[in-house]
Amino acid sequence: MGSTMPGDDAPIEPDYVTQVVIVGTGPAGGSLASFLGSHGIQGIVIGMTSTTAETPRAHITNMAALECLRDIGLEGECRELASPKESMMHTRWGYSMAGEEYARLYAWGNGAALEAKYAEASPCEPVDLPQTRLEPLLIRKAATSGFITRFNTEFLRFEDDSTKGQVDVIVKDNVFGSIHRIRCRYLFGADGARSRILRQLDLPLKQNPGGGLAWNVLVKADLSKFIRHRQGNLHWCYQHDLEHPDFAWIGFPRMVKPWDEWVFIMFPAPGYQANVPPTREQWEKRISQIIGDATVEIKILDVSKWLVNNIWAEKYAMGNVFCLGDAVHRHPPANGLGSNTCVQDAFNLAWKVAYVLKGMAGPGLLESYEEERQPVGAGVVSRAFQGFLDHFPLWKSVGILEASVEERLAAFAELSMNSPAGRQRRKDFFKSIQGTRYEFHGLGIEMNQRYASGAVYRADQGAMPPLKGDPILDHTRSTYPGSRLPHVWLNKAIPEQPISTIDLAGKGSFTVLTGIGGELWKEAATKSSEDLKIPVVAYSIGFRQDWEDVYLEWENVRDIEEDGCILVRPDRFIAWRANQMVEDPANVLLSVLREILYRGKES
Repeated sequence: MGSTMPGDDAPIEPDYVTQVVIVGTGPAGGSLASFLGSHGIQGIVIGMTSTTAETPRAHITNMAALECLRDIGLEGECRELASPKESMMHTRWGYSMAGEEYARLYAWGNGAALEAKYAEASPCEPVDLPQTRLEPLLIRKAATSGFITRFNTEFLRFEDDSTKGQVDVIVKDNVFGSIHRIRCRYLFGADGARSRILRQLDLPLKQNPGGGLAWNVLVKADLSKFIRHRQGNLHWCYQHDLEHPDFAWIGFPRMVKPWDEWVFIMFPAPGYQANVPPTREQWEKRISQIIGDATVEIKILDVSKWLVNNIWAEKYAMGNVFCLGDAVHRHPPANGLGSNTCVQDAFNLAWKVAYVLKGMAGPGLLESYEEERQPVGAGVVSRAFQGFLDHFPLWKSVGILEASVEERLAAFAELSMNSPAGRQRRKDFFKSIQGTRYEFHGLGIEMNQRYASGAVYRADQGAMPPLKGDPILDHTRSTYPGSRLPHVWLNKAIPEQPISTIDLAGKGSFTVLTGIGGELWKEAATKSSEDLKIPVVAYSIGFRQDWEDVYLEWENVRDIEEDGCILVRPDRFIAWRANQMVEDPANVLLSVLREILYRGKES
């Protein structure tokens, strides 16, 4: 009788036993392996392909993701490999790269007003780091931290035995054609939008109507002579006078490497059917039109198509199997949230898995991963898809949606007219350009995550305060439990190299922050560390304390009295806080830590 399931001919006993298996070598899988490795966890990462990403795909790396990578010492290398923030100076709208411009916005933390907001939010700055550069960095970090990476290895299925607390992962070595069984404690599905692991788990998906087909055309073309007064990494090109080919109706060049490598992102005309793919000559002609200078040499490196998805998973885990990254949230690239959310999923999950595997937390802690990250993933998908939709009013206002060249030119000409129709069209145009701020100025959607789960202690807290300003555009610094630890620059009484509050926390440890009068909290941290056998560090911030609040910013954002206490998790989110000194702080802190670590009342 033949096999009825893939890998039925796998060996009965495992060929390899390890702590964890990660399926997927992209930003989610690579960062999870790197973070777990930093905690001393060992495992294996498998990928079907023969190497890391060969096309740029995701590229904006925001501050929230960089703070995660900073925790394991990778921020500096990311910055060295990335194009600097200044290369992302503007998002532009115009006729072509060489032609006239219609409008521009400062983007991604550039421009005086945005720079101040971004600098207040984080010690990191956003950079342009294509996936082709990020993935090898993550895989190398994982490989030097206790993880094995196996490319050309296909995940077939898993067998989750909850009674034994183990998962058997059946894989195929596509080089030699052999089937293998890997036994581990936990399996992680970071295997992208076509996740086989998510499919085997049968986790429910919220599948909303999407935006259809799009193309990525990777191109070598030296456009540096156009950039001096046009610096930016996104350049939308509207060409009213051309008969657009159906396969590339509207689109924009996105910088990959300044200024000679680009991805031309193209959206087909509504109703287009990709039965016969465009030829290389057709692509070259269309790309030459968008560049606007026929003397520029064009070399097409790759053409790929993708779907403008609007999908998120309603559950992230089952048993000993967890999913993360694009497996559980799929959306267009608006707001640059894709790989950043993958990295943050991994950072949230890694410390919890490490604590459970080391016996420092009960298995219940792992439930908080889905509780915390699933709402974030759903929110990210909704925002990114809305960012895509926000371009439609702009397309309408400039007349690019009109059916014929004559109609498009007439609508566009109205933008210059001194007439009621012209004034209205200009108002619509200005309003729709400003509407795209939510995509290019989205500091809030990047940094405002607030967690509610068993790993956050709120029993003695009041109601969660609302976010300030616009929740998409503005970051609210808060120490309310579940919030991101606010960034503030600190120093010593005799000044030296300043340090951010976020650098006092993380690196696998819980952190206690207090101030003058809070000495007993530091003693409580030491006692909790000894009793629970977990790393807990403590610092006092204030006048002539461990660290000086040199700009008096901590005074404004800590939200508690000087002798109070803020407990920070290893992922730098607030676990709990006490507004002031309490009776018996050692037992209070110990009790809170036991609660959020699912440690019960053991001694």
